Formats: sequence, structure tokens, C-alpha cells
Amino acid sequence: MKRKRPNGRVARKRRRKRNSQLQSVSVCHQASYVRLMRFLNRKGFASTILQPAHFSDTGRGLKTLKTIKPGHLLIHLPQSCLLTTTTVLNSYLGPLIKSWRSRPSPLLVLCVFLVLERHRSPFSEWYPYIDVLPATYTCPVYFADDVIELLPSLVQRQALEQRTLVQELHASNQPFFKWLQPLVVEPVEEVFTFEALRWAWCTVNTRSVFMPHAPCQFLSGQDVCALAPFLDLLNHRPDVQVLANFNSATGGYEIKSISGIGCYQQAFINYGSHDNQRLLLEYGFIAANNPHSVVYVDTDLICKVLHKDNSLHQKIKFLKQNEFLCNLTVSSEGPGWRLMAALRVLSLPQTQFGLWKAVLLGQCLSEEQERWCVQTIRSLCVQILQDTDRALEKISHLLQLRDESLNEQLDIVLALRQEEKSILGKCLEIIIL
Repeated sequence: MKRKRPNGRVARKRRRKRNSQLQSVSVCHQASYVRLMRFLNRKGFASTILQPAHFSDTGRGLKTLKTIKPGHLLIHLPQSCLLTTTTVLNSYLGPLIKSWRSRPSPLLVLCVFLVLERHRSPFSEWYPYIDVLPATYTCPVYFADDVIELLPSLVQRQALEQRTLVQELHASNQPFFKWLQPLVVEPVEEVFTFEALRWAWCTVNTRSVFMPHAPCQFLSGQDVCALAPFLDLLNHRPDVQVLANFNSATGGYEIKSISGIGCYQQAFINYGSHDNQRLLLEYGFIAANNPHSVVYVDTDLICKVLHKDNSLHQKIKFLKQNEFLCNLTVSSEGPGWRLMAALRVLSLPQTQFGLWKAVLLGQCLSEEQERWCVQTIRSLCVQILQDTDRALEKISHLLQLRDESLNEQLDIVLALRQEEKSILGKCLEIIIL
């Protein structure tokens, strides 16, 4: 007997709730993913319990086709499917790298290969993989100047450093690029543009897995990266636990789920215990409800707030020598230990120089000095909060201009600043004078 569909108010609420849940749409039938799977199958990748899908909250990802029990294998990608420096050295690019007058870095070698394979598409061997890679990224190296100016001060400096790093990588390797002219018909400058190298650099930086390689006589520097087609569709979630490594016994890169995953659910991995500023810099996204999120307190701001202290320069020098001027943070649970230790040193008069080291090691101070530290933290939070509000106002204005080329970048910075405002507000509520 067929069960009737309930029509009451409770039933309607249940249906609305069910319909409002996160949705996923399979994309495995799309031509690009069909090509990718055929490409990997030819290289020895067996059928998988994961399927490419588009999710309403994260965009592209992988969903399970059956329940994954705790401790069971999520994916095994054979070594033949990994794109490594060995892959490059064994390709058409290998002879020119080996005969070049100096030894390029593994990062540069991977970037150059990606640029060439993208340029040769759709006739390149790795085209099925290149075709599913993002055409652009939301790492700060892609950000417009107007957007970078809206980032928190510390991230802003790191973003500019990231941009300079890629610019220098491009500028300093022009002779090497010219050496590769026999591989392309067009002038090499039209192939190895800054934009092309930036795309390749972001591809390696955001999508590679950790895989140490033996030293190579043709390369210089540490070689620990591998690009993992299909596997790199897995998204990050901070509360997920997995085991990921290259298994030399089975000859492939493997990921095991520690907690298990339900059937038809999105499978996640964990990039590490990173706050959202780090995730933005390294991977070009931020994670919702990130338990590792903090707000960084800049040394310049501390100096600005405490500028009347005549011995400030000497104290800052002491903290720098003892490596206590980095990772000064506040979270929604209050000030971080390193920030409190630094402020305790800054609370001491110059005549108590002998106590400075003891304070860094955890020695307690008087109630008056502790109150001074709390008051200073409040002042720092208020200053950062004012800067955050100004940034949010500017972001709102830029979004109203409806410049589609900036919208994705602005949305990420907006979410980061909103999170910052929330953390600062909770921290101020906790701090009691």
C-alpha cells in the first residue's frame, strides 16, 4: 500500500528544510571530466568511489558513491598519474632542461611544463588535466591594487610579497625561457608571459600534494611537490581528519578517511590547521566556521598605540631578538599567549630589564601591570575594528559599482573582514577591565 504524503504544517516545514539543504549536481557526464577519466584510466587509475560534482556551498568537489567507513581508503592515485619533475624531465622538455647552463628549481620546471602544455592544448598529452584546471585563481597574486588595499595590513604586505615573488620569478628566468624557443612557433615572449607564469605558479602552489623526491643532478633545491589530477578536486574542511601520503608499497598517492563519510556526501580533506588569512594567501579561499581563525596584531600598530613609551624601541628590539614579534593574535576566545607575553614585557619599565626574559618564560606580574596589558589589548582591538569598518565600507561601495572582474575577489575579502569583525567583537566582550 502506497504511503500518503503528509499535508500538515509540520510536513511542509520538513519539506522546506529538506529542500533548503545543500544540493549537489553530478558533472561526471561533462566532456571535460569524461576526457580526464579516460586519460587517467589509460595511466592505470582504476574506478573510483568518488564522482565529480558541483555543490551549492563549495562549488566543484567530489562526492562519494557509497559509505566510506572510518580508516578506509578514499582514493589511490597511481604514480603514473602524478605530474612531477620526473614527468617533465622524461618529456619533450627534458633535453632542454638538462642542457641548460644552470639548474632550474623544481617549481620553475613544473610551471614551465604547465605553460607549454596549456599553450599546446588541445594537442598536448596533459590537455585532459589542463582543461579542468581553473582558468584563473583567487590568490592575492591575482588581486587588483584596489582589492589588495582592503586586506588587513599583515596580509596586505604578504600579498604584495607574493606578487613580487612571481614577478621576480618571471623576470629572472627570461634567458631560460628564450632557451625554450625551439619548442614553440611563436616568439617565446608571447608564450611565457607574466600572466601565463602566474597561472602556472598558482596551479602548483594551490593544488600540489607533498611528495618528496630524491635529489636530481639537473635541478636545484628541494623537490617535494606533485600535481595529482582528480585527487585535487577534493576540497578542504578544517574539521575533517584524513591520512594522506605517497605509499611506496602500493605505488600511489593515497588518502584514508579517519572519521568516515556518508554515501552521496561531499568528501573533504584537510590542508592543515590554517587560519583563513593563511588559506587565502596559500590557496585563494577562506573556510566558513574555521576554528583556527584569528586576527593578527601588527607590530606597527603596537608601536602606534604605545608611542609615548620612551623605552619602546629597546623593548621592541628585545622582543624581535627573542622572536616574539610574529604570530601575535587575538581570537574569539581572547588574546593569544604570545601577544600577552609580548605586552607583559612592554608593560615593564626600563629599570626592570632583568625581568624581561623571565616574563617571556611565564613569570607573573602585578595586578596593575596585568590591567595595563588588558587595557592595551582593548585599545589594539578597537583600532583594528575601526580599520575593519572602514574596509567594509569601501568594499560595499566597490560592490555597488558592479565591476564583475573584481566581484569574486571582493567577496573573499568581504568574508575575511566580516570574520575579523566578529572575532574582534567577541574578544572585546571577553576582556574585562
